[in-house]
Amino acid sequence: MNAEGPQMNAEERRRVFRSTVPSQSFPIRIRRALLSVSDKEGIVELAKALLFHGVEILSTGGTAQLLKLNGVVVTEVGDYTGFPEMMEGRVKTLHPKVHGGILARRDRPDHVRSMQQHGIAPIDMVVVNLYPFAKAVAKPGCTMEEAIENIDIGGPAMVRAAAKNHAFVAVVTDPADYLSIREKMKAHEGALSLEDRHALAAKAFSHSAEYDGMISNWLTARDVQGEAREFPDRLNLQFRLAQPLRYGENPHQSAAFYVERDPPPGTLATFKQVQGKELSYNNIADADAAWECCRAFDVPACVIVKHANPCGVSIADGTLDAYRNAFATDPTSAFGGIIAFNRPVDGATAAAIVENQFVEVMIAPAYDAAARKAFAAKKNVRLLEIALERGANRLETKRVGGGLLVQTPDQFDVAQMRVVTKRAPSEAETNDLLFAFRVARFVKSNAIVFCKDGRTLGVGAGQMSRVDSTRIASIKAKNAGLSLRRSVVASDAFFPFRDGLDVVAKAGARAVIQPGGSLRDEEVIAAADEHGIAMVFTGMRHFRH
Repeated sequence: MNAEGPQMNAEERRRVFRSTVPSQSFPIRIRRALLSVSDKEGIVELAKALLFHGVEILSTGGTAQLLKLNGVVVTEVGDYTGFPEMMEGRVKTLHPKVHGGILARRDRPDHVRSMQQHGIAPIDMVVVNLYPFAKAVAKPGCTMEEAIENIDIGGPAMVRAAAKNHAFVAVVTDPADYLSIREKMKAHEGALSLEDRHALAAKAFSHSAEYDGMISNWLTARDVQGEAREFPDRLNLQFRLAQPLRYGENPHQSAAFYVERDPPPGTLATFKQVQGKELSYNNIADADAAWECCRAFDVPACVIVKHANPCGVSIADGTLDAYRNAFATDPTSAFGGIIAFNRPVDGATAAAIVENQFVEVMIAPAYDAAARKAFAAKKNVRLLEIALERGANRLETKRVGGGLLVQTPDQFDVAQMRVVTKRAPSEAETNDLLFAFRVARFVKSNAIVFCKDGRTLGVGAGQMSRVDSTRIASIKAKNAGLSLRRSVVASDAFFPFRDGLDVVAKAGARAVIQPGGSLRDEEVIAAADEHGIAMVFTGMRHFRH
């Protein structure tokens, strides 16, 4: 092949002169493809499949070398354009013979004349994925120079050009699509339909948008020396549609569930549904609350959630005891709730749940055969499996009118406690205080949680005053027939007055954990001493709105 590149043969000229018929009606037979990828997974197999269909392959750099080593005949882009790769690979595909071959409309005579005049052959497929910017900047100590060198220029240009011209060109950016492309080309004699090209183009534009968004997020969170600040000046978020939902919080609202491209391991977005009806908007919201609370424990735990609040939490030696104790906290609220376990569920536990209550969603790392059989009798129960991993959400967001609130996750766990009363908590009380404070982190403010022996006894949530949450938690325990004598109490924020502490004491509690920090801390401490209550301060609050 000479430096002028391949000339169009008679068949290609006929193909590009179809100006009398709308181009969109044609499946495109792939005859020439350009392959230039950073992620080499599956590229050899795809290239060999293209060769099988008689496709001429253009390629660059490391991709070309890999293909040659595996017996794939390729033409290097430098030989095609007549210009070698230069400037350490920064310039290799930015050339009219590449972009003209991608962008030319085959149904426009003026475009075809330009191609013929300049020896530009049509390129029917572009297989490109981009420099690994995210991987590069994730490395500890990544410098500004290293980040800049991992910003792809030619790749996004080709991706966008091919996606724009998808009436004539197929663009492939995801190795996960290689197999389906091979199968479709095999089924259609080397051609791809407009529907296929449209779907690939839409995905390609999303890919390039996400890539540019990552770069924008990283650069706008740094100064010229590369010094980082916590939040970027421009925040670009991209989520993919996981599933449309029947409706939103209420039937008159439309809704859908979106997930990150690479959700943190162990988070709700990684669930696998193994049984039951389609998840609803409220199911997903409540399931997230249950799972996040449950996976915060290192020992076997059960969490029952209703309307985004834990109504029962317990740790125990096994799932059955954990469930029974959690359910006993508030059997009324548990009806129609979400149940999460951080250990595999066995048949005995499943049977107890089926016998005791109506449940909307179950969440666990796994279910054994007996548990599957027990839940099969309740075919509408949604069973979700999520691997128990400690991946944390990167950012928490909340939509407000015309804007977005963004914060880092509340991952604080008690590192130290400061005893502020005359009496210090016993070892058993200390263990329960730590358990209670961990639960309080997942209860809507104002949050009050009574606990004893690794289980909740009463939960007060979402009240406008803390003393009302305290009274409600006490009433709920009484209604469930649970004694609060010698229990402990966690408060997600400080007691602003002694009245809440007085209610706690009257209910029978013997120890309290709270952040402290009120102007009336001394008054509250004095009240605790009057009642003989041990109280510790953590210095950290857990509001959850």
